[in-house]
Amino acid sequence: MSAVRGLQPWRWLGVPMLQAIVATIAFGIPLRAFGLQLPQPIFPMALAFAWAVIRPSILAPFAILILGLILDIYWGGPLGLWALCLLIAYGVALAGRSMMAGQNRAILWAWYALTTATAMVAGYLFVMLDSRSLPGLIPMAWQFVATIVLYPYAQRLIDLFEDADVRFR
Repeated sequence: MSAVRGLQPWRWLGVPMLQAIVATIAFGIPLRAFGLQLPQPIFPMALAFAWAVIRPSILAPFAILILGLILDIYWGGPLGLWALCLLIAYGVALAGRSMMAGQNRAILWAWYALTTATAMVAGYLFVMLDSRSLPGLIPMAWQFVATIVLYPYAQRLIDLFEDADVRFR
C-alpha cells in the first residue's frame, strides 16, 4: 500500500520553480554548434499547465507571476509580458481542467499544445501592439515546438502530485 504524500508548497511549487529557472538559464547560454543555438523553450509553461491540472490553488498564480517576471528580466523583454502570457496559459488550463480529467496522455498533450499556443499567440499580439511591428513567426514557431516537447515534464508533475490532495479529485 502506497502512502499518499501531502502537498507541501515547497515540493510542488518551489522545487519545480527552481528547476525551471535553472533550465532557462542553462538553455540561454550562448553556445553555438554549426551556427545553431539551443532552442529557448518556455520551461515555466509546463509548470503553468501542470499546476492547473493538479489542483486549483491560490499560490500557483503567484508562482507563475514570479516565473514570468524572471523570464522577462532574463530575456530582456517588456516587464510583465511573460508573466501575463503564463497566467493566460494557467487560466486556459484551469478552465479546461474538468474536460481533461480522466483523459489519456495524448489528449493531455494536445491540451498542453493548445494552452501553449494560446499563450504564445497572446504574447505575439502583445509584442505586436507594443512595438507596432510584426515579430518573426519562424522563431516563435521554433519556440512553440521546443516548448510543447516539454510536456513529459508536465506529465511527470501531474503524476507525482495529482492524487496528493483528495479534496480536488
